[in-house]
Amino acid sequence: MYVENLKNLFNEMVLSIQNIHIPSVIEILIISGAVYFILAGLLKSKAINLLKGIAALSVLVVACIVLKFSVILFLLERLAGLAAIALIVIFQNDLRQGIEQLGRKFSFGTFKENSKRSNVDHKIVNEIASATFSMAKVKTGALILLERLDSLNSIIDTGIRIDGKVSAALLINIFEKNTPLHDGAVVIVDDIVKAATCYLPLSEDPTISKSLGTRHRAALGISEETDCMTIVVSEETGKVRVVIDREIIDVNDEKGLMSLLHKYVYDNDKVKQSIFTKFLNKFRGE
Repeated sequence: MYVENLKNLFNEMVLSIQNIHIPSVIEILIISGAVYFILAGLLKSKAINLLKGIAALSVLVVACIVLKFSVILFLLERLAGLAAIALIVIFQNDLRQGIEQLGRKFSFGTFKENSKRSNVDHKIVNEIASATFSMAKVKTGALILLERLDSLNSIIDTGIRIDGKVSAALLINIFEKNTPLHDGAVVIVDDIVKAATCYLPLSEDPTISKSLGTRHRAALGISEETDCMTIVVSEETGKVRVVIDREIIDVNDEKGLMSLLHKYVYDNDKVKQSIFTKFLNKFRGE
């Protein structure tokens, strides 16, 4: 009897597996993944409090259904369309950031390869590190963006074009106090200082420490939208920090900053390319 029951159970399991509709399973996995990433994104953003309000409103609607408050339900039904539009407007920044991040992860654009000689790159890294800690010693505030894969053209357009070769003297002069170009960010693309006095979006993340000033909030803001590396020199403390991928890294000396610059920006051993290009190279056997 026991063996017979096991056989029946096994046969039912086999039958259930055979009846599984593969596209339906894939669809469920896609929806589950989408819901997970949306909720994870909301938990990291300022929208979490609004999400709690929506949850409370949902409980109220359920209570109205149970208690059969027909007038309230009628009004809520008429307002549902407006509420959907309002949510899109309220969450527009979060939606934009999510779509931008998705685009960066699944970019189909061309790849960007750093073909400079390693000694040239090392000189650029030396110049940036030297300028950074020279300014740190005298507590000159600075904000330096270094382009990686994501284009910073929209940020460059907000500032004053420089198009000068990277050098410690140029960077120090730009951020010298009471000079026309000291306020705002500098953008560096490869070995060129593209622009100064650039405006950056400020992060609105409520978890950011209150001890961090506007420069750090701006560095985190651009980190939320692009993959660039940002060097911040605090005007109050003279501390040097690097912000990348929404992470703040304390840097104690020139050697540490040079290591980060090589790792994230000027590493000749790694070709920066999109997922699509990697796929093509594998397909070609390269």
